[in-house]
Amino acid sequence: MNALARRAAGLLLSTVCLPLAALAADSQPTHEFTLDNGLKVVVREDHRAPVVVSQVWYKVGSSYEPPGQTGLSHALEHMMFKGSEKVGPGEASLILRDLGAEENAFTSDDYTAYYQVLARDRLGVAFELEADRMASLRLPPDEFSREIEVIKEERRLRTDDKPMSKAFERFKAMAYPASGYHTPTIGWMADLERMKVEELRHWYESWYVPNNATLVVVGDVTPDEVKTLAQRYFGSIPKRDVPAAKQPLELAEPGERQITLRVKTQLPSVMLAFNVPSIATAGDKHSVHALRLIAALLDGGYSARIPTRLERGEELVSGGSSSFDAYTRGDSLFLLSAIPNSQKKKTVAQAEAGLWRLLDELKATPPTAEELERVRAQVIAGLVYERDSISSQATAIGQLETVGLSWKLMDTELAELQSVTPEDIQKAARTYFTRERLSVAHVLPEESAHE
Repeated sequence: MNALARRAAGLLLSTVCLPLAALAADSQPTHEFTLDNGLKVVVREDHRAPVVVSQVWYKVGSSYEPPGQTGLSHALEHMMFKGSEKVGPGEASLILRDLGAEENAFTSDDYTAYYQVLARDRLGVAFELEADRMASLRLPPDEFSREIEVIKEERRLRTDDKPMSKAFERFKAMAYPASGYHTPTIGWMADLERMKVEELRHWYESWYVPNNATLVVVGDVTPDEVKTLAQRYFGSIPKRDVPAAKQPLELAEPGERQITLRVKTQLPSVMLAFNVPSIATAGDKHSVHALRLIAALLDGGYSARIPTRLERGEELVSGGSSSFDAYTRGDSLFLLSAIPNSQKKKTVAQAEAGLWRLLDELKATPPTAEELERVRAQVIAGLVYERDSISSQATAIGQLETVGLSWKLMDTELAELQSVTPEDIQKAARTYFTRERLSVAHVLPEESAHE
């Protein structure tokens, strides 16, 4: 890299780091308190517009579900809109719509969350509706009978009838041999077909309690007004004991596993997954931040190594990716995928070998300081711009709190990422990219009858 290019890279990094440094310095004051019933409340002030986002996060998701009862968390999310003591089925959504509010919910392996985005002076309405269904969900059997059919159709549309989604679901089930992360969030179809509303009632009563929830509010509010409203609407809901919830820990070295999947696709592909820790489970958290940067180094835009080497250089693949979720409740996966370049008659085995060459190169030779600074700048810029909105700030806070971490990590991860060295990258590659941690899927087109 010449002097001009080095200076440009340095300028890019400095301009990217300044906003996040301001964020890390807590330019938006954040406060936390806990009600007597155990409900934790985190308030982050952002006074740029008279708008607020309110989110309630429950510490329960598909990784909590026992075999035979998969899909309970997601099904309960659907039923939370079907009536409680104060409102009938769908009425809460109509009230919020009339106020011009946006609302929705989502379920994952680790959590279930409900949110509203609305004018600051309507926050009490969101709290009242959310507290009502936390305390007194109805779960009408006729509504459940209809809704479970909607969920089964959702599974067909999103997974069963989408070849690559179906392949990834099977792959993930193999890649997590020991933990509940092998369970699809929507549940297996056989479990949806035999689910009973009584099971949902038990799930709701077990997990939907204030001492298993976090209320996150971000926007044009003060902590005092949020505390007053939270106490008014949530304070009287009694706390209850919740079941023990252990971290979903994985076998560190399960051994190499391989699956061949034939689906209705025209293009073959290969997927690799390595069992790795997350921030929540790692003894060496530094290595997890190194993995975050490796994911971007391999697949962080036009100049990353997969597009530069394997796509444009060797013309070995027509597309490739790498990804890693550091913020899970249990152990995580480092994922890689590639589609062989069919125009050049490349095979799945060749594409897999190409991905391994990139990993082995990282083990043998650390990246240059210049390449690492460029990648680090990209990752930091992504964090800054992603967290510009009040909704994404709230989601980051809620996710951290719900997976057993602290929202304060939002404001310290800049320093963590800045401290990763080229040698840390090499060490992480050597530690985690081993055959003993590896799952491989070859996804191939279905064979025709004459074949």
